[in-house]
Amino acid sequence: MTDLRQYIRDVPDFPESGILFRDIMPLLANHQAMDQAIQAMAMGVPPGGIDHVVAIESRGFLFGVGIAQRLERGLVLLRKPGKLPGNVRRHQYALEYGSDSLEVQADALRRGGRVLLVDDVLATGGTLAAAARLVRECGAEPVASTVLIELEALNGRERLDGISLHSVLRY
Repeated sequence: MTDLRQYIRDVPDFPESGILFRDIMPLLANHQAMDQAIQAMAMGVPPGGIDHVVAIESRGFLFGVGIAQRLERGLVLLRKPGKLPGNVRRHQYALEYGSDSLEVQADALRRGGRVLLVDDVLATGGTLAAAARLVRECGAEPVASTVLIELEALNGRERLDGISLHSVLRY
């Protein structure tokens, strides 16, 4: 397997001064690296399996599709406000550099369903924790999460309230 770190570019002071952004665009531009990343992320499924893959906007979508296909499971998207039709559930949360909200269609997940959360990066854990809360509000259970990159110094894993986390790359 190729070392996926060679496809991650460090961008200092983005989106704000003092933040080191991990740019995954070089990984996305290489089909073999992208395939290996999806394969490695799909290994985060717990024993007992899952019913749905829930991908978080926006870069989580890129990995969520491939993971859902590999696992032969349906895909549910968590979107920014105003992007989904019909009845939606919303959760607002704090980020390391501001605040945001996620929405899901109210009927997208079945009560008692087991869910794998997917995103590109785990930083402070705010986005994944918000996604887990939203999934629970729909009556489903977030049993595991998988990310390409975990920024360990930010301790985001601690905010996941017992949800297992599989991270491919740790910085």
